[in-house]
Amino acid sequence: MRHDVVLRLDRTTAEDLHVALYEAGEHIAARAAITPPTTEEAERLGTLLRDLRHALGRRCSPYCDHL
Repeated sequence: MRHDVVLRLDRTTAEDLHVALYEAGEHIAARAAITPPTTEEAERLGTLLRDLRHALGRRCSPYCDHL
């Protein structure tokens, strides 16, 4: 399983991700409006995306030093 990417999510972040993916899918399928996330949801999802980029071996900026 050398190419697997594994991230651990707390339940709240997992719920935030589910809502974001579901609403994006509904938007694409039916052009439904996407509800803007709260500040807290956006911060959790931002952290998740940063962690995913790192798990994929990508840096978040040229100055990223936390890999």
